[in-house]
Amino acid sequence: MEYVLKQIHHEPCSYYQFGDKIQSEINDYRRLSDIGIRIPKMIEVDVQNERVLKEYIEGDTIYDLVCRDEMKDDYVSQVKDMCRLLYPSNTNIDYFPTNFVVRDGLIYYIDFECNNYMDEWNFENWGIKYWSKTPEFMEYWNSHR
Repeated sequence: MEYVLKQIHHEPCSYYQFGDKIQSEINDYRRLSDIGIRIPKMIEVDVQNERVLKEYIEGDTIYDLVCRDEMKDDYVSQVKDMCRLLYPSNTNIDYFPTNFVVRDGLIYYIDFECNNYMDEWNFENWGIKYWSKTPEFMEYWNSHR
């Protein structure tokens, strides 16, 4: 079995105050698991050193698939299925396409970050802008290659 070791980092951010990031990671994992979102298993947490060991999900990210013109309508349908679970639970996830991996035709949300629901940050108003070669996607792509 392969794993991912995530090290929590503390970058300065002038517009947002972070709380206990490792506890947030644990709480978000539980929240998404309880909602029924397809995510990697959290295997171990080292609270003192702020590390999370989680299952590795092999596959391409949605971002990579968009870049290679290999997106399928089914992947958007699958994230909308996730939204049908998330929204009634007052939850948004980070819909940016690097946070989703396709394995055996199924998408996995590989980040655990989630927040209380806000229309502004839902999939339909924000995330979808990055799931195809939209101007927003291309702007991001051009500034990060």
